[in-house]
Amino acid sequence: MRALLLVALLLMVAGCGGSGSGTADRGGAAAADAGTARAADPNPTAASGSQGGADPQSASHSPAASNSQRAADSPPAADAPLPRGQAAIAPALAQTAGGLEAEIRRWLRSHPGVDAKPPDAVTLYALFQQRIYRYLRLHPALAGQVIAAMPARLRSQARDNVAAGTSLYRLTPKKPPKTQPPIRIGPAEAPGRLLAWYRDAQRRFGIRWQVLAAINFVESSFGRLRNHSYAGAQGPMQFIPGTWSTYGLGGDVRDPHDAIMGAANYLHASGAPANYQRAIHSYNPSPLYVDAIVRYARQMQRNAGRFYAYWSWQVFARGERRLSGPGL
Repeated sequence: MRALLLVALLLMVAGCGGSGSGTADRGGAAAADAGTARAADPNPTAASGSQGGADPQSASHSPAASNSQRAADSPPAADAPLPRGQAAIAPALAQTAGGLEAEIRRWLRSHPGVDAKPPDAVTLYALFQQRIYRYLRLHPALAGQVIAAMPARLRSQARDNVAAGTSLYRLTPKKPPKTQPPIRIGPAEAPGRLLAWYRDAQRRFGIRWQVLAAINFVESSFGRLRNHSYAGAQGPMQFIPGTWSTYGLGGDVRDPHDAIMGAANYLHASGAPANYQRAIHSYNPSPLYVDAIVRYARQMQRNAGRFYAYWSWQVFARGERRLSGPGL
């Protein structure tokens, strides 16, 4: 089955069953690969590290840039200027990762309800992190230098974000179709509720929740993108009607819970969990798409807190026009 593609993360966004493209950039994942990315783990469930809560990571104390100290002290404003050059970007990205993970841990220690959404500090740190990766995407040589200069504990995260973004960016059509659906934006379902649904699907179909979250992230920025593709793919997991009628379990393709269950059903029927690569390739027959999903899933498996970071990334149109998040 061919996958339906929408543009997201200034990338192509896949949908289950069809072929096409749209115009939104969901999440703006990362920079172009500068030759430093390692091969993706062939099985995202085999990644090493914590499978539960976020692993503690402290912020770097490098004095290399004033941006770094600011990020360590408080989250930057939504449109704060980005650092420039490896000597400034690497410590700023490290400080931002540390601040972001610390704020996520602080929020989770408060035992937020299932419908709670992350506080402003999480949102602002995540947005600044995302914007740095979007800048690095346009400067592949610089991206390689930044990854090499990152603290050892953060290189794997930066490498996977850069490589996943590159893979999806390479799926972006050079010439968008003449007829494109309008971009419609709405709020994402609360991360706690999404996580509960991913875990429900994992219990029923054996699909790792991180894989479902990665697909939900790439397909619709966790449901923020509400437009249909011009080929007819719908909902937060982007199914075309024919595929949904077979695998949707009688649910509503636009309902996040139903869409997650349908995706898990489809992945299970396509070979997961025995063979995630084959199942994800069936969802979208592109090795680039498979690579991106595996990498995002691996990062969430190594540190569950990164799910909340990805959830807090925002929607961008082509270029740098932000369509969701603070102030919009």
